[in-house]
Amino acid sequence: MVPHKALSVALGVALLVPTGGAASAAEPPAGGMPGVAVPVLAWADCGKGFQCATAQVPLDYRRPGAGTIGLSVLRKPAADPARRIGSLFVNPGGPGGSAVSTARSLATTGPAELRERFDIVGFDPRGVAASGAVRCQDPKTYGAAWASATTRPDKDAFPRAVHSGREFAQACQRESGGLLPYIGTEYVARDMDLLRAAVGDRKLSYLGFSFGTYIGTVYASLFPRRTRALALDGAYDPNHYANQPYSYDITQFDAVDATLKRFFTWCAATPAKCAFGNGKPEAAFTELQAALDANPANGANGATMTLAVVFALNGGKSTWVRLADNLVKAQQRTGPLMKPADANTEFFAANVAVECADRAFPKSMSLLRERLAYAARKAPLAGPALAYAPPNYDHAHATACVQWPAEQRSRYAGPFHAWGSAPILVVGTTGDPDTPYRDSVALSRTLVNSRLLTFDGEGHTGFQHSPCAKSAITSYLTDLRLPRPGAVCSDDVTPG
Repeated sequence: MVPHKALSVALGVALLVPTGGAASAAEPPAGGMPGVAVPVLAWADCGKGFQCATAQVPLDYRRPGAGTIGLSVLRKPAADPARRIGSLFVNPGGPGGSAVSTARSLATTGPAELRERFDIVGFDPRGVAASGAVRCQDPKTYGAAWASATTRPDKDAFPRAVHSGREFAQACQRESGGLLPYIGTEYVARDMDLLRAAVGDRKLSYLGFSFGTYIGTVYASLFPRRTRALALDGAYDPNHYANQPYSYDITQFDAVDATLKRFFTWCAATPAKCAFGNGKPEAAFTELQAALDANPANGANGATMTLAVVFALNGGKSTWVRLADNLVKAQQRTGPLMKPADANTEFFAANVAVECADRAFPKSMSLLRERLAYAARKAPLAGPALAYAPPNYDHAHATACVQWPAEQRSRYAGPFHAWGSAPILVVGTTGDPDTPYRDSVALSRTLVNSRLLTFDGEGHTGFQHSPCAKSAITSYLTDLRLPRPGAVCSDDVTPG
């Protein structure tokens, strides 16, 4: 592959040698547990060259005879069978994102080399989308809980947040209690190993984004010698995420506010492109938050608007002009930032439930009070709106997880070193508002056989925003060529 011109350190053949760690001489069975059969996939045509199947896998790997759960699987066979490498499993993250949808998109518009040389495969993880989606509150109830959320905490903010978290957790237990103990990432990784065997691959090739990097990390830690190539883009620091959740969440609050400040700096310096704020965008934003707190419109208030902005920041610089225009529309009580939170009810159910299954939150209300207050102080632009709101996205799960009623039978607590794995590519974006760059650095240091590629830019994940990063990931997955140590992609766009 000829490296993209913006890659400051050239790509090359740079495979790593495993650096130690004893592994068992006897490989465990597929799925890693005795008595578990590899599912038979009865592929059926589901249009436009795609094939669909349902995989029956154990609900509880520690009791494989206690029933199964059906996983929705989709694949698109390699366009060039003569050059076919095998299957490429993909996952978009979330948690709560549909890997079936991601596989469909990648197999339609992704890099030609990936589409030609791999069967593109995606399965919705257990509890997500078409694989037995977790249910919690109905949209009307969830939307009503947001009606009292504000962007600045008052004296009732903490008890209100605790109440919202308890109501949410109880609804999850009521609607999906039989599933909640089994949706943690250890079991998702075991599912992926069964599906690897089911499609006939001896080793796994995988492209995971965001939370999908954690799935890939757990897989590599459980089955290191079954890895061929894992590209983990927009990484999680795994031990921090699973075992130190409060401090982990603060880094995400920080990343969101830091990205907002960079956006506001650009906006103030570029009034011809940014119509929001008349040169003082940060002040205009906090004024808009307060105005929507006082006078909600169409089911949207300051907190829901802030949440919509947080998601919009993932689009990177190419979307900054549009975000500025949409903030102007929000001042006029119109536009996409004025959607009520209940539009994402199903996604948030899975997003919260999976993380509560994965993470070790201390069961202390006094600590919860302290940590919410700290988040609000540390990240004053977006922190209060999310921390004290009903359980919503990633770093705003504590109120539910502290009161989570289900066992954590499928939680993986480590270790995360993946001794004996093939070389793993970790990709981090310096201005990522969702998975902070420091997490990618930490993961690259945690895995004993990894290489870090940095995208010096804005937005969530490098593959989505950097042709240089996309090219490097594609080369690695197809030809096992890693970037040289210290490689940096510097091809971020100019907002316009």
